[in-house]
Amino acid sequence: MRFVLLCILLASGSMTPVYGQHPKAITNSIGMKLVLIHPGFFTMGSPDGEIGRQQDETAHEVTISKSYYLGVYEVTQEQYERVTGENPSEFKEAKHPVNMVNWHDAVSFCTKLSGMPAEKTGGRVYRLPTEAEWEYACRSTSTTSYGFGDTSESFDEYCWSEENSDGKTHPAGEKKANRRGLHDMHGNVFEWCQDEYLRDPAIGMADPKKSIQDTFRVLRGGGWTAGVSHCRSASRWGPTWKLSTPAIGFRAAMSLPSKESEPEAAPSK
Repeated sequence: MRFVLLCILLASGSMTPVYGQHPKAITNSIGMKLVLIHPGFFTMGSPDGEIGRQQDETAHEVTISKSYYLGVYEVTQEQYERVTGENPSEFKEAKHPVNMVNWHDAVSFCTKLSGMPAEKTGGRVYRLPTEAEWEYACRSTSTTSYGFGDTSESFDEYCWSEENSDGKTHPAGEKKANRRGLHDMHGNVFEWCQDEYLRDPAIGMADPKKSIQDTFRVLRGGGWTAGVSHCRSASRWGPTWKLSTPAIGFRAAMSLPSKESEPEAAPSK
């Protein structure tokens, strides 16, 4: 079924393979590194019996039909301050991920970054990743509880959680990257996604993105305050968009350059 859907999308032009047309990685004007994530399909959510599984992790097939770029690291405090002129973080360390940001703050950062002269000239439009894009990138072809396997034996090599964080954030990228070259997909800080949080995420099969009318948003990846099971690839949290804590940050995504692309609008405060 997934193969048939991919063929239909390719034939209709809805799926745009970009192999060889765009660089595998870019570094933008504020030093942010992003890697190209190619289209594909995967099983989103977790299977029955996965340790730590919650009821809102219904397993379902998802197709990502468009390539996109995703930040190699969580947005750091120095990057956030360079774009916004502010650093709201509880733990103020330039190389650590920015924290104490709500969903509005994260979206506003992406909008402002998109409007910077060098980024605007390059047609680069930044946004938060959709929840499906986030999990697709985190899993990196894996079907296990974590991008690195089914058990937490290798956890210390990839993640900052409540077990090893010493009660604080840590510099972005100190832990091993996953197979897509992305660091801190498990732990350090929770990461905002575009989507409205719904308890049943099984909506749509191709490029799912929920309505953004509700006040609850999705956080992914776990953080330094979270236990191991809350840092799994499928683990979800759906607080109000107004929430900001020392364990919440975000990672920027970038749509492929397009004249039609526009930054996502943030709700008024």
